Amino acid sequence: MAVARARSEWQEVCPLDDLEVERGVVALVHGQSMAIFRTQDGSVYALGNHDPFARADRTASIARGIVGMRAGVPFVASPAHRHAFDLRSGRCLDDGHVSVPAYAVKVVDGVVLVGQRLAAA
Repeated sequence: MAVARARSEWQEVCPLDDLEVERGVVALVHGQSMAIFRTQDGSVYALGNHDPFARADRTASIARGIVGMRAGVPFVASPAHRHAFDLRSGRCLDDGHVSVPAYAVKVVDGVVLVGQRLAAA
């Protein structure tokens, strides 16, 4: 009987120093397109990269959005429709019924690693 190899829970993405503050980058992690962000306070976040409001445009990229803070919540505003998504949970701050996937992130020895999808908040 063959034993299937489990996919590593954490995947290396890039050195932390390669991430510009408040700028998104796109990474392919576990076969999924993700937007990776580094904020002013040094936190790193990973969200699914597709803007759910851009239904007709499957190439709409959250990574190109504007990063900011709203009432203490770090967010990215989608470039096409300007909806704000909480970087911590992926929840849309403008429409609580919509979200993008959010993923666990950690930095080890200066390298950004992305893990499994976080549970919906």
